Amino acid sequence: MFGEYSINSGRSGPPDGDPRPNASPGPGNLPPEAPAFIGRDSELGLLDALLRERRLITLTGVGGVGKSRLARRAVHGPGGRHRDGVWWVDLSPLRDPALLTSTVAHALGFSDHRARSPDEELCAWMADKELLLVLDTAEHLVAACRHLVGELLQSAPGLTVLITSREPLGSPAEVLVEVRPLPADGPRSDALALFRQYALAASPQAAAAFADPRRAAVAAEVCRRLDGLPLALEIAAARLRSWSLEELAQRLDARFEVLSDSRGALQPRHRTMRTSIGWSHELCAPVERLLWARLSAFAGDFDLTAARAVCSGGPLAPDRVERVLDGLVAKSVVRRTEERGSGARYRMLDTIREYGHDWLTELDEVRTLADRHAHWYAALARAADAGWLGPGQVDWYRRMTAEHAQLRTALEHLLGTDRSTALEMAGSLWFFWFACGHTHEGRGFLERALRTSPGTGSAHFQALWALGLTTMLQGEMPTARALGARCVEAAARLADPEPELRAAYLLSVAVLMPGDAPRALELAGPRARAGHGGRTSGPGWLLCRLSAAYALCDRGSFEEAADEARGLREACEELGERWLRAYADYVLAVAALGLGHHGEAARHVRAMLSGKRLLGDRLGIALGLDVLAAAVAGLGDGEFAARLLGTGQAWWRTVGHPQMGGSPSLLALRDEGERRARAAIGDAAYEDAFRGGAAASTG
Repeated sequence: MFGEYSINSGRSGPPDGDPRPNASPGPGNLPPEAPAFIGRDSELGLLDALLRERRLITLTGVGGVGKSRLARRAVHGPGGRHRDGVWWVDLSPLRDPALLTSTVAHALGFSDHRARSPDEELCAWMADKELLLVLDTAEHLVAACRHLVGELLQSAPGLTVLITSREPLGSPAEVLVEVRPLPADGPRSDALALFRQYALAASPQAAAAFADPRRAAVAAEVCRRLDGLPLALEIAAARLRSWSLEELAQRLDARFEVLSDSRGALQPRHRTMRTSIGWSHELCAPVERLLWARLSAFAGDFDLTAARAVCSGGPLAPDRVERVLDGLVAKSVVRRTEERGSGARYRMLDTIREYGHDWLTELDEVRTLADRHAHWYAALARAADAGWLGPGQVDWYRRMTAEHAQLRTALEHLLGTDRSTALEMAGSLWFFWFACGHTHEGRGFLERALRTSPGTGSAHFQALWALGLTTMLQGEMPTARALGARCVEAAARLADPEPELRAAYLLSVAVLMPGDAPRALELAGPRARAGHGGRTSGPGWLLCRLSAAYALCDRGSFEEAADEARGLREACEELGERWLRAYADYVLAVAALGLGHHGEAARHVRAMLSGKRLLGDRLGIALGLDVLAAAVAGLGDGEFAARLLGTGQAWWRTVGHPQMGGSPSLLALRDEGERRARAAIGDAAYEDAFRGGAAASTG
């Protein structure tokens, strides 16, 4: 990961104490290839040619036919043809078309902090990129995808887009590739090979059935009956855990005979898929059917704790949920994965989820489950807020990132049904909007929640303060100052030191960034903090210490700044906190630079970058690279400093506005590093090294 923002300066390897990190793989975020992939040679050959020659390709076909699997296999090959990599965006959890651009941008590693239209910002950032973008499962967002893809293709000549969707986008430049079911005729069909693979995964004893020609013919008939649809084959194969192949075939035939005339309006493949899912549903135990229906309340993946909280009730007691969920996994209704930092995660494919939602509607539980889901995630947001500045911070970051789709779904529901809880939840997620790269999205939710809320109370203050943080990150300092002043007034009515300190932090940074360090110190310095009182380990106090340390650096009081930053760092270490501690390391690095201690500055900024890497803080990484470049230049390595400045520019571009929109102190620091680097190696060598650094991956 460090290699994403550092380039080797030409030495064979970094010496001890050298600030340069190691190299890393190229850009991209591809999911792993599907473990069971059979056939599709002609489709893969066609896609390989189209991905070389055309810029917009859409894979269409019925649900469960294997569009996503085919796309994954197709794009694992051509990554080297795209300088900036292959990027995958799963759209299945996204319900609000207005969040499409933010979703794509975040997947690409572009967490723009500016207030301009997200479409404009993403198009500008993509203009010089050469990459392959895959938008998976786009059928519920066709109009929004058509608009965004059209804008991106016009703005970025090096962009190629691959879509998977049950429906075409309808764009003029679109090339359609229909994904058909696997061939299912004969004893050597692709469908039979895939069915065998699934069957052996479900029950190794099934190998004997496929070795017997007579029984293999029964398996071939099952594949033909299921029209070679991969998802239908997977669902059927899961039944071989408890049935023989012959029992499976008999029951499947009976099911199709019953329904052969009941769905005449559907196309044959749609009818086959729907019938297969319905058959699997009927064969589930009643409590499994109930959980299947209730799990449809989740958008995207979820964990066991959430499933217990949201889906239990009636005959499904909380202590039974895990066992019943495991049963649905065994039947291939639910898929289970293990993810680093977030443990076991579960999800249903859209086709299966839609069937469950139909049954949830029949049970008249749609609103009940949506309410449970929303209030569970509102409670999770409160817990994350309480635990953010603590030893579980990195785990909270990973967990909330994994739950992003669920948080969106919950907030959307609450904004229409429970506005006070929506306001509280949006404010509780301040750290997610402010520190985790979701500024645009957070501002949108906060503004909507505040528009319909009463203008008093702690939840209103918290949301107003969080909104101020997002506007500050977007470089709108006049707006941030105005919101900071409103927060000061609102905090005074609450008579609580913590809101007062938070308001002081917001207002102090809003005046500090344009250059008013004395006013910032008046608001957040030691005397101001003492006047407010409150917990010295609370977020407001610690944030004010950070602002004061920055202001002291801006004023040139480097020894005082270092003392303030050391105090902040010690407090963060006691809490087990990483995000603020990394910014304390940043101030210590800037102070060391001001005192001429370049080696010490490099050590501090390496520690800072390590913390920011863990939390995916792109703004922090960009800030740190500028300081590291200045330190390295001061140590005499002009080439490496130039490369770092180039890489820093690439990271600044991912947050939208270099040096926080032109902060005088940040610009001065960066310019000093450039001046020293140019003086050390000359302008031509500087430009060459800078270009090399700017080409580094920020993925």
